[in-house]
Amino acid sequence: MATPWALLGHGGRLGAARTFYPDAPAPWLDLSTGINPWSYPVPALAPEAWSRLPDPDTVRALERAAAAAFGVEDPARVAAAPGSEALIRRLPSLLPASRIGVPARTYGGHAEAWRLAGATCLAGATCLAGDAGAVDLRVVVNPNNPDGLALTPDQVLGLTGDWLIVDEAFADNDPALSVAPLAGAPGHERLIVLRSFGKFYGLAGVRLGFLISEPALAARVRQTLGDWAVSGPAIAVGLAAYADLAWAAHARRRLTQDAARLDALLHGGGFEVAGGTSLFRLTRATDAPRRFEVLARAGILTRPFPWDETLIRFGLPGPEPDWLRLADALETL
Repeated sequence: MATPWALLGHGGRLGAARTFYPDAPAPWLDLSTGINPWSYPVPALAPEAWSRLPDPDTVRALERAAAAAFGVEDPARVAAAPGSEALIRRLPSLLPASRIGVPARTYGGHAEAWRLAGATCLAGATCLAGDAGAVDLRVVVNPNNPDGLALTPDQVLGLTGDWLIVDEAFADNDPALSVAPLAGAPGHERLIVLRSFGKFYGLAGVRLGFLISEPALAARVRQTLGDWAVSGPAIAVGLAAYADLAWAAHARRRLTQDAARLDALLHGGGFEVAGGTSLFRLTRATDAPRRFEVLARAGILTRPFPWDETLIRFGLPGPEPDWLRLADALETL
């Protein structure tokens, strides 16, 4: 049973899901992304956040708040952007690299961006090992998406190559994995870290991300993005969220507990849990396409993968009725 290819590029494609499964019960339960279902409570926003162009001073304040949250001493090394995807797409035009080492099984936007820029992407183990001259830029996603493979900071810093881009989209779950404090610092001028706001804080629609690099590159990124790349509401929400350390600590505990609960539920439904982070779980089943189809017809969207038909990724349910709905559907598999 073939999986609709429109659902394979990214998670969150509810429009395509509704088209392919028009008889599925609504509302859909979207488990196809790795986004915290318990979003940061958006504070009341001043009318000026909507009605005025963002002030450069508030953007710099946001970058200082993000720098503090990431453990970066110099805020000049932090550049705010409308999502880390925007940074992934711009970096190929800013870095002098033509041979790129990218893991074969990771977030596909990296290889796509470099290929569109005319670079040669060498997928596979060459991104993590081999001769220093094999590539002139390496990309690593840490923890990796979708298998959750996590490298220690020492392992990341030991990677060979000229430039190193570390996508830490899911590092807020486990800050000890991050090399952001070193990115762009003396001795690490060619280390670049990307951070995402929306996944951990459950506010993907805000479109907010950050680059951490040496100050000159961060300044070039700001220049290419223009004066008003980050919206006033995104700035206000980011400032509030990064200052709320108690919320972040509670969220990490809750996500860890919910990931363990989801593991138990998936094991009971006949899945092998093959990896993941506390925001998503990667599972394996020999009849995964059939299982995807059954869940979709029940109005539950998961994430299949075109390169391995035995894999399905599950995000976390949120409120208790969502957990019960998933449990009921798993019983029908």
